[in-house]
Amino acid sequence: MSNTKSPLSPVIDALEAAAPLDAPGKKIAAQVRGLLGPGALKDGLSGTWLGHALHPLLTDLVIGSFVSATVLDVIGGDDRGRAQERLIGVGIASYAPTAITGISDWADSEPAGDGIRRVGLVHAATNSVALSLYTASLVARRKGNPGRGKLLGFGGAAVLGAAGLLGGHLSYAQGVGPNQTAFDEGPADWTPVGEAADLVEGQPVRVVADETPVFLLKHADGLHALHDRCSHRGCSLSSKGTLDGEVVECNCHGSRFNLHDGSLLRGPATTDQPSFEVRESAGTIEVRLPERS
Repeated sequence: MSNTKSPLSPVIDALEAAAPLDAPGKKIAAQVRGLLGPGALKDGLSGTWLGHALHPLLTDLVIGSFVSATVLDVIGGDDRGRAQERLIGVGIASYAPTAITGISDWADSEPAGDGIRRVGLVHAATNSVALSLYTASLVARRKGNPGRGKLLGFGGAAVLGAAGLLGGHLSYAQGVGPNQTAFDEGPADWTPVGEAADLVEGQPVRVVADETPVFLLKHADGLHALHDRCSHRGCSLSSKGTLDGEVVECNCHGSRFNLHDGSLLRGPATTDQPSFEVRESAGTIEVRLPERS
């Protein structure tokens, strides 16, 4: 059997194991969460209004602008190099909002583990180096030294590639950003999850239906069942949630969902919480996914 691990895996493994990054990481993350508490600003940065994380969309603008300038350096742009300068300018202007949305997402990586915090810190630092190189490249070009500007741009592209690799690892290997319930919909058929006599009104419990964790609640207006894993960062709503009338709030990061249908009422989550049909049959509680019309 061939070894399919990336040749860069030892580097990423070393970053995930870099315990000295914990102290600054925890401090910075706590400060960010303090500044960006639940509310309109946090929702805007998280992409709640967009339906998915905003940060990846903005990274395309930064990377696309910087790399396009470097490509023109290779294949040739206009005679005066104005196109490259403008593209680098767009990348620089786009960097701040991109970084802010990324820091906001990274600060919410808890309780996923130190590996995410450590890799995220290096990802941010590497992006900062790339920004510095491209900024220096633009300065050199405008001072009439296009050769130096191109060399600095090539360096910036290389560092930007390394930062992109770490960003991809955070998203696709460590799961920062995707809907935490996307690959675990729940049972399509009625599935028993417990006895009605064991439920206490107003006290949610975690049950399991076909390996899917379910938030089950006996409420004043009946039974409610939602996916127990918060779509934002996977916290358990039954143990980390607070009830507020017809709403459950995840205490990890403040996302709020309607008990009846799981609709998202406040971020930083970006998607609704999956809900289940629930019924009592001969004293047994059963749940299933809503039938699709």
